Amino acid sequence: MILTVTLNTALDLTYRVRSLRPHASHRVSEVIERPGGKGVNVARVLAALGHEVTVTGLAGGGTGRAIRDRLAEVPGLTDALVPVAGATRRTIAVVDELSGDTTQLNEPGPQITPAEWGAFLDRYEELLAGASAVALCGSLPPGVPVGAYANLVRAARSAGVPVLLDTSGEPLRRGVAARPDLIKPNADELAELTGSHEPLRATQDARRRGAHAVVASLGSAGLLAAGPEGHWQATPPTRLHGNPTGAGDSAVAGLLSGLVERLPWPDRLVRAVALSAATVVAAAAGEFDQSVYEGLLRGISVTGDISAA
Repeated sequence: MILTVTLNTALDLTYRVRSLRPHASHRVSEVIERPGGKGVNVARVLAALGHEVTVTGLAGGGTGRAIRDRLAEVPGLTDALVPVAGATRRTIAVVDELSGDTTQLNEPGPQITPAEWGAFLDRYEELLAGASAVALCGSLPPGVPVGAYANLVRAARSAGVPVLLDTSGEPLRRGVAARPDLIKPNADELAELTGSHEPLRATQDARRRGAHAVVASLGSAGLLAAGPEGHWQATPPTRLHGNPTGAGDSAVAGLLSGLVERLPWPDRLVRAVALSAATVVAAAAGEFDQSVYEGLLRGISVTGDISAA
């Protein structure tokens, strides 16, 4: 079983409009509602790939109930979310059909009490016992300690469970120091962590700070990975336009599935890039276009140097 953690779950709403214009009224052509938050998106992609996956984290209120109702419909996915009193947030993506651009609005999460956080920690420890790998994903809601991910990384390492960390800012900085097996920042998050805007140098610096391996998202340039064996870059053959929400989460799912399947690094990166690109053209985060994904698996180039890391 693969375990994903989403401390700041969300109900994702996607609105499609003909053309998004400031200070104007818009007729919405389509509304899509999905359970969200980074780890939830990762879990849905993993389930679609055929993996048994368990979702944990925090959820509450009417939006929390809506998320859990939707998760119950996903084959291969087990809901182990911990209930809280506050209402889970919503995120709103507005897709401009003419330009293909997306505008994102993210609500803050609910205030988490010390008792609720303690209940989650107990549940997390229980779930680790049956996990083959764990992904710690996304932002922290108010009330959760800034060093939360560092503690969760240490708990996974103590249990002998490989752990992937995908967050940003101070939670990432503290989490890296706890020595996760893999981190997956984007270029801006990596530069904030290391102070370097040169991707390869920054990935190597992040490893010196504690990460065993680093995979950096470089947008249309694909993914750059650095680990003990060397470094590789996987690049998609073409840039796809659509809704980028969840593309990074699909990449995490590709990396995590490759890890548990013991795939070599180039194959992990090809899968992650193909899933990420196939998510851009899908209707909502946590989904991917199967035909685009299968086509890209044959067209992604990987370059690398096994002696450089």
